[in-house]
Amino acid sequence: MTFNRHILCIVLFCICSSVCVDVVSELRSADSPFFKPHVDSVFSVNLLTAFSGFSDISQYCKELLDLFGNQYVAYVNCLVPAARPVKVCQNCFVSFENLNKTYQNISSDEAGPGGEVCRDSLLRSDRLMLVFLLFSNLEGIWEKSNCKNCISSEAPSLTNDTLYFLEKINQTYSCFDQYQQGNHTELCKNCKDTYRDLNTLYSEMEDNNTMCIDIEDAMNATRRRWSKTFNCSFPREENVPIIAVSSFMLFLPIIFYLSSFLHSEQKKRKLIQPKRIPTYSSLMNIQDKQS
Repeated sequence: MTFNRHILCIVLFCICSSVCVDVVSELRSADSPFFKPHVDSVFSVNLLTAFSGFSDISQYCKELLDLFGNQYVAYVNCLVPAARPVKVCQNCFVSFENLNKTYQNISSDEAGPGGEVCRDSLLRSDRLMLVFLLFSNLEGIWEKSNCKNCISSEAPSLTNDTLYFLEKINQTYSCFDQYQQGNHTELCKNCKDTYRDLNTLYSEMEDNNTMCIDIEDAMNATRRRWSKTFNCSFPREENVPIIAVSSFMLFLPIIFYLSSFLHSEQKKRKLIQPKRIPTYSSLMNIQDKQS
């Protein structure tokens, strides 16, 4: 009896297996509407190709957009190596000037060769306004770096003040390199005047608002080398007036109270003499003289 049940189960399993294989084969056949991976993938590719070929901007605006993209990449590739030490303004002003001109052409109201105005189609056609955001981010870096203080407005070139500062800082570093081996006492002594002149020039540029991030970072690095690496120091001349005024203000209350004390003591010494009452004999003498 048990043997017969085993045979029956084996027969039923074979029947079900053959049926399942036929069903799967039918689903995977080319005529089946349930399983057409090849047809669906080709249909998706055709949709993507059709969508990528659709464009609502003119050829002139597309060329401006491509030029903007190339110049954007060139400027970013310039910024990354200029991060440390900071040389954003002196190394990348040409790249930013090219990018800025292209963006001004995109955002301008002037029409192109075919009468197209690319401002609306490239800047305002969608909520994201990607071109505007990309340029605003890079322009923000340029503004925060104060590069306009180091770049001439007439032509894209470094200003004379910037070139003069770079010359002075190169002289300072040349002096450091000459005496940095061995005892730093010689370096502090022989490079003191050069370093002082550089500090004076930096203070003047800071007061005149002719300083950008490149100059600021270079000066901070130079000061760290002077004070921490070489352990050099000297009293700054501009501190002398401050110390003199501070000392005078400190002793001013003492001088005030001392003068008040001396003045009060002088008043005490001046005693008021009372008038003497004339005697009888003195009165008689006065009467005799009058007679």
